[in-house]
Amino acid sequence: MARSFASRTYRAEGVVLRTYKLGEADRIIVLLTREHGQVRAVAKGIRRTSSKFGARLEPFMTVDLQLVSGRTLDVVTQAQTRGAYAQNIASDYSRYTAAAAIAETAERLTDTDGESAGAQYALVIGAFSALSRGLHAAELILDSYLLRALATAGWAPSFTSCARCGAEGPHSAFSAALGGAVCPDCRPPGSASPSPAAMILLGALLSGNWDIADASDDAARRESAGLVAAYVQWHLERAVKSLKHVERV
Repeated sequence: MARSFASRTYRAEGVVLRTYKLGEADRIIVLLTREHGQVRAVAKGIRRTSSKFGARLEPFMTVDLQLVSGRTLDVVTQAQTRGAYAQNIASDYSRYTAAAAIAETAERLTDTDGESAGAQYALVIGAFSALSRGLHAAELILDSYLLRALATAGWAPSFTSCARCGAEGPHSAFSAALGGAVCPDCRPPGSASPSPAAMILLGALLSGNWDIADASDDAARRESAGLVAAYVQWHLERAVKSLKHVERV
């Protein structure tokens, strides 16, 4: 016997990662929820001017939702705004491109991993809130998010001791494949040789030491951004497409 409508209804707190059109008036909404991980749902009639959802289901918005479970896609029946980050993010190109890269990464990381959904959700909300308020440079918020999200997924990098043998650092080589900083004995051919300033910045971004991160110079930011992108690509096994649009100093 098919379950009743009421038994298929559930509530969730979620952030909109992506939307795309479905038919003439609907949209599919890709959500990361605190309680249920990644959810793909239909918002019926949302593209009509009379839609009851309005702008509440735009990317980067945080919402309280009521949904109905479906065979392939759930259906959004109610949505109430919790965090209206979209307008401030979308009004600034650097914030918008950083947020797009965050959303793309979060979607990749939570597509099959439901265990860390709550922690990943908190990271995304924190990043979108910081971008919306302009608390730090957008590229620093992005790189900090990327490092923390990968660490939460089980790929925590090391920027001090050797990622392979544990020898105390600091070290002058970096290998994405081995997990970050590597000592001279463990250094594989072709490893990057980042500056001490870049390694210090990477450690600050991972730990959330914003005093150090905000005081970093442009050269260290460019260098660390390249290492973060390489680390993300290695562990996700493909590039985050949105990163190519991010403005770098």
